[in-house]
Amino acid sequence: MFETLSDRLQGVFQKLRGRGKLSESDVDAALREVRFALLEADVNFKVVRGFLKSLRERAVGAEVLESLTPGQQVVKIVHEELISLLGEPVPLALTGSPPHVIVLVGLQGSGKTTAAGKLALALRKQGQRCLLAAADIYRPAAIDQLQTIGKQIDVPVHAMGTTQSPRTIAEKAVERARDERLGVVIVDTAGRLQIDAEMMAEVREIAEAISPQEVLLVADAMTGQEAVNVAQAFHEQVSVTGLILTKTDGDARGGAALSVRSVTGIPIRFLGSGEKIEPLDPFYPDRLASRILGMGDVLSLIERAEETIDAEQAAAIEKKLRTASFTLEDFVEQLQHIKKMGSLGQIMEMVPGASQFMRNPAMAAAMDERQFARVEAIIYSMTPDERRNPTIIDGSRRRRIAAGSGTSPAEVNQLLGNFRKMQTMMKSLASGKIPSNLTRLFG
Repeated sequence: MFETLSDRLQGVFQKLRGRGKLSESDVDAALREVRFALLEADVNFKVVRGFLKSLRERAVGAEVLESLTPGQQVVKIVHEELISLLGEPVPLALTGSPPHVIVLVGLQGSGKTTAAGKLALALRKQGQRCLLAAADIYRPAAIDQLQTIGKQIDVPVHAMGTTQSPRTIAEKAVERARDERLGVVIVDTAGRLQIDAEMMAEVREIAEAISPQEVLLVADAMTGQEAVNVAQAFHEQVSVTGLILTKTDGDARGGAALSVRSVTGIPIRFLGSGEKIEPLDPFYPDRLASRILGMGDVLSLIERAEETIDAEQAAAIEKKLRTASFTLEDFVEQLQHIKKMGSLGQIMEMVPGASQFMRNPAMAAAMDERQFARVEAIIYSMTPDERRNPTIIDGSRRRRIAAGSGTSPAEVNQLLGNFRKMQTMMKSLASGKIPSNLTRLFG
């Protein structure tokens, strides 16, 4: 999400940074380009108008025009205005006596059932014990899907088939959670292909019966402005308390995220990506604003790394790197840790300046996840001895490894060659010498 917008904005700011002093006409020209970038990203036109008005008021003041670094001041102002546009982070209202009840609503196909499992995982990280309630009785696959997700993440699912009413299922789920001393009930309600009176009446009936602390709308970020319209319609009927934006790793242009708070007043609570059942990402406006401007999100990157690699593992890897004893076994283990942190696209979004780096076709190809899968397949086709000591791999072993991994001997050779280059670099760094061909090691 935001790749195109981020590239456009960075291009604008690059031009501003190249000027020693800015005039009012320079600012206006830059703001015109910002306007086009935001509209292209499907941001609501009223939101764009208000955003640019605030920007101009600040950007033509003494703070910028008389600054020695006007380009940087403009970036700082845009960053602050983006944070203001996205709104303050709002934690879930899980106070008072448990069980706390969360009802998920949304259109069919928005990823609501998957989001229920991801939300349960996110809350478990906070020490909550959850119960998932299957209240979508119109799509039998939804009940099966929720039960499968529950088994995957070891969270109980309350299901009563398709003969009971959604209201009854929700009520019984709350009773069960109370009896079993579970902290949170997450109710997965039915969706429709479009908003209709019957769906809204059913959601209102469930809400009246179980008095949820939170009614979270699950919206597909790929739908852009339509997600904002859906949020507005639901909010008018059932008082939505927060938004979960799903599929943020797809081709979403970002318009929904940048518009929904201003248009509806509904705060974004979580961002979801991918089909894997992994915890939802809490919504941090300042971090998202930094990613939009190509500044990365180092805090989120560190948090994900800490969740997948413990301190002892990190120390052991550091020692191996310092002593140049890093093996192919260690390498594939680190690939597994990286995969647990999320898709490579997500990770690269968090690295400052990575968008510029990924514009290089060779670098983008090197970071292709399919390439990582081939590397894993090759290493897993090796024997333990071959992984620890690749120098024993001769021609016949290369052919066997290639056949076992579905690759070619040339690809096996390329991996081994790159690994030898990496070992050479680590030995040089360990001895305090920087190899003269450092820039070509990964070419």
